[in-house]
Amino acid sequence: MSESAERYVQIMDTTLRDGEQTQGVSFSPAEKLNLAKTLLEQVRVDRIEVASARVSSGEADAVCQIIEWAEGRGLAERVEVLGFVDQGRSIDWIRDAGGRVLNLLTKGSERHCHGQLGKTLEQHVSDVRACVARAQEAGLAVNLYLEDWSNGYRDTPDYVYRFVEQLADSGVGHFMLPDTLGVMTPEQVEAAIADMVARFPGLCFDFHPHNDYGLATANVLAAARAGVSALHCTVNCLGERAGNASLAEVAVNLRDQLGYRTGIDETHLARASELVEYFSGKRIADNAPIVGADVFTQTAGIHADGDRKGSLYHSRLSPERFARRRKYALGKLAGKASLAKNLERLDIELSEEQQQTVLRRIIELGDSKKTITTEDLPFIIAEVLESKDYDHAELLACSVASTMDLESTASIKLRIECDVYTAVGSGNGGFDAFMSALARVVKKRGLTLPRLTDYEVRIPKGGRTDALTECSIVWQTDLGELRTRGVHANQVFASIAATLRMLNIVIHRALKQAAAAESATTGD
Repeated sequence: MSESAERYVQIMDTTLRDGEQTQGVSFSPAEKLNLAKTLLEQVRVDRIEVASARVSSGEADAVCQIIEWAEGRGLAERVEVLGFVDQGRSIDWIRDAGGRVLNLLTKGSERHCHGQLGKTLEQHVSDVRACVARAQEAGLAVNLYLEDWSNGYRDTPDYVYRFVEQLADSGVGHFMLPDTLGVMTPEQVEAAIADMVARFPGLCFDFHPHNDYGLATANVLAAARAGVSALHCTVNCLGERAGNASLAEVAVNLRDQLGYRTGIDETHLARASELVEYFSGKRIADNAPIVGADVFTQTAGIHADGDRKGSLYHSRLSPERFARRRKYALGKLAGKASLAKNLERLDIELSEEQQQTVLRRIIELGDSKKTITTEDLPFIIAEVLESKDYDHAELLACSVASTMDLESTASIKLRIECDVYTAVGSGNGGFDAFMSALARVVKKRGLTLPRLTDYEVRIPKGGRTDALTECSIVWQTDLGELRTRGVHANQVFASIAATLRMLNIVIHRALKQAAAAESATTGD
């Protein structure tokens, strides 16, 4: 087995601490507890950072609940809390909350040490050593954040070296190196961390990236190659400004690109992402790698065709690996293979001619709607197969306007056989206004609209607000009940489509009756 395959890299998730520094994000104690359980027991990260000391009583309550739960499962040492060099106040806060691990924030750049603390390196080291010793006396394990390490290493590396040298024997578990402002490139990260690891071979180093330049995941891989022991990340890239590295991206890239081992259970990454979305109120992009809604959806028909002919567009990122399912989008770019894949999933069989008819309707709908889901497909099939393909009447143009506390209005341009009519109507809602305008047109043709006896609108189960709408209408005609349906992304236009189908049937029947009457008169 290769060295890379044997190497294990720890993952420390800081969604509940650093992720909470995202603008507008604040987790309740109950939310933090549920996320902690998910991260440690299901996703199986090695460590979690759950709070900052002395922030609020709510934070103390959250830490207490998480530690109490973790103790019962032997996980308390994997729960960490950020604290400060503050004469022991953070230590007391963490100890009172039941915490076992202090992540002590120190100054990793001379600029921060002098400018923010107003102290020399020696003074700061003395304060830090005293704090570490006090924490250890209180029974806490201590890790050390070197805040602004990336700038410190670039500007005054000697400060960084001397700082670490003077704390190397203090009993600190992990020296955590943040790229606090996300300013490093992968090449810079790899060189800097390789240097730190070589200079201090007996120490454990973590890398804590930020994503200001969009390089967080790339920087994580560089840090791993350089020999770092642990990597920090958050679910859904939450964090200050542009956020941190994505847990899902980090875990998958370490495995696939570098061949390193982690403890992550990839089948729970999407679930963790959903929970963080719900609790944080921050929605991720549909095309977010690994966990986005669309990342296992093929849109182009050529891709679906390639998959049918031998999984030609598959990669190591299979949806099954993450307990997800591959999808084939239906829209204007869909082809026969995309439709076939969706019919296969629904266990629906259609003839070649029917498939072509359904596909034409899908492309037509796709011109006005971004995507059509598999759940929309039965609506479209039912609508298309119900059609008698009559072309006596065609809606050429239609405008429907609804205003609060005013009647709705509709303007239509309608072709019936070779004649074109325009009409305006008003009513109680957009569909009623359309029916008013339509009645004016059909009256000119000597036709009477049948009475509407039932009207039903529905969307697919689990549908979204932009889902296709199916409108089913029952009409009372001279020959009995007639049911027609229409499908459209807009509810009013779905009902208009159902009405036009009724109109075509009514006109067709009238033409047949006229033809029969003429035949009877002439004796043909």
